[in-house]
Amino acid sequence: MAYFFEEPSHTFGEYLLVPGYSSADCIPSNVSLKTPLVRYNKKKGETCPLTMNIPMISAVMQAVSNDTLAIALAKEGGISFIYGSQTIEQQAAMIAKVKSYKAGFVSSDSNIKPDATLGELQVLVESTGHSTVAVTEDGTPNGKLLGIITDRDYRYNQVSQDEKVSAYMTPFEKLITGKVGISLDEANDIIWKHKINQLPVLDENDRLQYLVFRKDAASHEEHPNELLDVKKRYIVGAGINTRDYMERVPALLDAGVDVLCLDSSEGFSEWQRRALHDIHEKWPNAKVGAGNVVDAEGFNFLADAGADFIKVGIGGGSICITREQKGIGRGQATATIEVAKARDEYYKKTGIYIPVCSDGGIVHDYHITLALAMGADFVMLGRYFARFDESPTNKLIVNGNYVKEYWGEGSNRARNWQRYDLGGAKRMAFEEGVDSYVPYAGSLHDNVSMTLAKVSHTMCNCGALSIPELQEKAKLTLVSSASISEGSAHDVIVKSPSIRAE
Repeated sequence: MAYFFEEPSHTFGEYLLVPGYSSADCIPSNVSLKTPLVRYNKKKGETCPLTMNIPMISAVMQAVSNDTLAIALAKEGGISFIYGSQTIEQQAAMIAKVKSYKAGFVSSDSNIKPDATLGELQVLVESTGHSTVAVTEDGTPNGKLLGIITDRDYRYNQVSQDEKVSAYMTPFEKLITGKVGISLDEANDIIWKHKINQLPVLDENDRLQYLVFRKDAASHEEHPNELLDVKKRYIVGAGINTRDYMERVPALLDAGVDVLCLDSSEGFSEWQRRALHDIHEKWPNAKVGAGNVVDAEGFNFLADAGADFIKVGIGGGSICITREQKGIGRGQATATIEVAKARDEYYKKTGIYIPVCSDGGIVHDYHITLALAMGADFVMLGRYFARFDESPTNKLIVNGNYVKEYWGEGSNRARNWQRYDLGGAKRMAFEEGVDSYVPYAGSLHDNVSMTLAKVSHTMCNCGALSIPELQEKAKLTLVSSASISEGSAHDVIVKSPSIRAE
């Protein structure tokens, strides 16, 4: 006979946190949002080999996680998992681009030969949006540097488009440069001392390696939570599937990926067990998360299979229609609570702590705090990040409002059949995701800062200064539909939906 759960499953929107005692130390500036990412033996006193400074990762989706968003999120202290529904070469190139960024040392994306015309230069500037262009001998990012040309060196409407770049560039002999090995602080000191806007960093043969910009010095100070590896490179993850992992994983590791995640709509499967076994046997130092599951049985299966973190959630994403199509899933709050309890029991039994990621069902910022209080170590977000400048999709105007495109990996547009693979034919039988728009929200930095401020303030209301302390002290209550209505503005005429200090 089928097993029936006695209680209905619940979503985050059905819960509220009840305030606890806030001491004088409970102020947002004292809150730490650091959290472990991968398994470690906590009882033996080991420290987690890979941690995050904020409990947020971006979803393994074409419409969300590319190299641009990965860099932006790493600056804030989180990790992007670059989507795997592309060729191995394309995904590895994105990983390599993130790892080469070097937090302030920028690989030159806009380069031109000295004999190119100003017309060709203008086409390059318009396509990249960059006002500073490196002039190299062969026009490549790492060619011998011959000069720098910016939009202040010529007036587009007052010069012939056939004139050569070499006639208007600042030539090499007049440039201030640095050598490979220079620290970011040293580079910034040179920039300020010589009142220049950028510093080319060269190797011993005067070949361009990086550019350091004046504006990035301020940016570096603006991002104190930057997540860096031992070589001061940004940390980045990648999604993989259960079909081509033996070819994909070595290419991603060679590109420098820090952590991998088996991306599947349902992780309680033989295919994920085999993939975890094969990857850890061939590359024992590789860190691989797995999922998704929604109960203790699924967690224990993946924990025993060697998953380094486990994702929770089926059908709760805003673009996911798995529950509608297949009748499979569970309310995200209930799933998170049960899996977190299983994680704690597994730790008591083995001494090994396996972080849990709540994936899906996050509609409001406070849902993140609820997920953490319910036991999640971090959350995975798709719709949230798709709204920002840094996501890879187009910004459009629809009905007079700016929006960004957003589609699910199970949609016909993505055609990521591997994510829904059950070992049969290599094709999609039906859609499990939709193609949609989300309201455009501006820069990732501004929005993540606001979200984390809300999380920190709420933690202080609960008397907690860290995520483990929140999980220990939090008091949660189910709320009625009438209570939910009461929690929003009501019985008034609202002048403005929000007030934000400038």
